[in-house]
Order: sequence, then structure tokens, then C-alpha cells
Amino acid sequence: MSAIRPISDLRYRSRSISEECHNSTEPVFIQKNGKIDLVVMSSSLFDKQLALLELYKKLLEAESQRNSTNERKSHESLVTELRDRINKNNAP
Repeated sequence: MSAIRPISDLRYRSRSISEECHNSTEPVFIQKNGKIDLVVMSSSLFDKQLALLELYKKLLEAESQRNSTNERKSHESLVTELRDRINKNNAP
């Protein structure tokens, strides 16, 4: 469960917030005047969130491409094509 901390903790307990962020897979929510004002997370969690968003973006693009054409490839032909691309890019 995500932690909710008062905004005063940023000033007086920033080290413990940092430790909490690094030891958790959840962000820490900072509350100001009874409402969530900020979200604090470790840079590694932030990077994971960005990677996940990028993956979702690519999946949405792939689905859109799939829906725009009736052309379908077999698994075998797709894997062969991908291997050829990888080999071409890794060639000296």
C-alpha cells in the first residue's frame, strides 16, 4: 500500500522518505492541506514507469497497425523476418 505523508516530512524527514522510496515498489504521496499534492518515487521506479508507458504506447501502435490492414503473417514467417533484421543490423 502506498504511503501518505504530510508535507512537513519533506523538510524534517526527507532522508526517511528517500529510504522509503528506495525500499518500496510504490511511490510516497505527500499531502498538503488534506489533499495529495506531490508524488515522490525513486528514480529506478520512475524509469520502470516510463518503460511501461513506452511499452503500452508501442502495443497501442501495433494494435492500430493490425486493425488498419487485413494482412496477417504466420508466426514462423514473422520470426524469420525478425531474425533477418537482427542479423542485418549486427553485421559488420
